Amino acid sequence: MVPVALTIAGSDPSGGAGIQADLKTFHRFGVYGEAVITLVTVQNTVRVSRVEVLPPQVVVEQIQAVLEDIPPAAAKTGALGSPAVARAVARAAADFRFPLVVDPVMISKHGLPLLPEDAIRTVRDELLPRAALLTPNVPEAEALAGFAIRGLDEMRRAAERILAMGPRAVLIKGGHLDGDAVDALWDGVSWREFPALRIATRHTHGTGCTYSAAIAAHLAAGHVLADAVERSKRFVQEAIRTNPGLGHGSGPVNHWARD
Repeated sequence: MVPVALTIAGSDPSGGAGIQADLKTFHRFGVYGEAVITLVTVQNTVRVSRVEVLPPQVVVEQIQAVLEDIPPAAAKTGALGSPAVARAVARAAADFRFPLVVDPVMISKHGLPLLPEDAIRTVRDELLPRAALLTPNVPEAEALAGFAIRGLDEMRRAAERILAMGPRAVLIKGGHLDGDAVDALWDGVSWREFPALRIATRHTHGTGCTYSAAIAAHLAAGHVLADAVERSKRFVQEAIRTNPGLGHGSGPVNHWARD
């Protein structure tokens, strides 16, 4: 049987992030990809000028259609766009019998909010308890934990506080901090760090989507969580290093990269 993974996220017409990046990443790891679209953006590597969120019932019906015919072995969420969609996805996830990776996409690479403040509360209160893994970057972890993160000590405190909100594990991505890009995984029992040398490039569009999609793909293929994170970290690092140099702004990474 071919492993199957599902992404529940928004569309990026320029192909570097969102649904498009997720499906490319699933395919890269030999995983059959399914996609439930939550919102449509008007964007490229330079700008995001419009976000249109789908009605929650349309999102729910997409999820139901997938589950009744080709149920996945793992799933991930990306941009949800509204409290109603976040709540609908959380309620659907209550019946998932497979791990869910939640990427709490709050702000686009260009600074446009993709999750309103009231939707952040919905994600925190209703979706986080459904997550096998939460993958916030530093600004997202700060918003959830309620304090500034300046280094590994604060990352650990934030991970502990966020874990208490219900996810079974938290991976805080350290790319926004100075120095090497160190990610930290906490599951309530063990603490693991995944360091990588920082790469000086503007081509990092969709790295969070790609990272969480890679983790979901590895989980669908049967890897344990820490192994899935380690493999995905190597892949994203190489995808950034070998980026194709496309676009005039924050360009996409290389979804053909080897890990």
